[in-house]
Amino acid sequence: MKNPMYEVASLLLEKLLLLANLKLCSVGPGAAEEEEKHASYYDTTYFKRGDLLEVHRTLFVHFGIYLGDNRVAHLMPDILPAFTDDQRQIQQVVTNKRLILGVLARMASIRVDMVEDFAYGGSILVNHMDEAFPNQALCEEEVARRAEKLVGATAYSLLWNNCEHFVTYCRYGSAVSFQTDKFCETVKMIIRDQRSVLASALLGLASIICLGLAPSTTLPTIIIPFFLWMAG
Repeated sequence: MKNPMYEVASLLLEKLLLLANLKLCSVGPGAAEEEEKHASYYDTTYFKRGDLLEVHRTLFVHFGIYLGDNRVAHLMPDILPAFTDDQRQIQQVVTNKRLILGVLARMASIRVDMVEDFAYGGSILVNHMDEAFPNQALCEEEVARRAEKLVGATAYSLLWNNCEHFVTYCRYGSAVSFQTDKFCETVKMIIRDQRSVLASALLGLASIICLGLAPSTTLPTIIIPFFLWMAG
């Protein structure tokens, strides 16, 4: 039986998205057929255990670690574990509503899915980050073992603990997110524009608060460094 609190939260989110002309719903029959069509699209014989897999989505890039046997470990925001312990429900493909509610609640899990569920029809790049990352990749078995050890529930933050932090820790030994760095640099450039300093300061603070504070960080401890950073 579905948890009524989750149902209410999902309904409210769906109404808000409809008002914003965004159609983010659960996978329908058409999408299921499309997913089935892509099920045999990926030739996993080219993947090795410990490979870093990268899929470009519309607004972001999603990352995972290949474990072998058509399995990928990846970090996904997900609200459902807060409402049920039924692993059969939790292990189903994360819908848009579950994902967005997970982002807002800062909840996620490092889960293991099949390659086609991880990629969701997108093209996969393999170890593409090796060229850009300053650290040398760890041995493939160590990468896979690190990923397997971390499988389970985890906190989530778009800025400090996302899927990119997970894979870079596993493969390079250092949790880094280039997407986060780019976002922060963009916000910093906006804030330094003296023509809109007040609006930019509010935008920056709202971004920090809404996208997630670092673990064990309180608001007063971040306000002063934030404005010093803004002035710099």
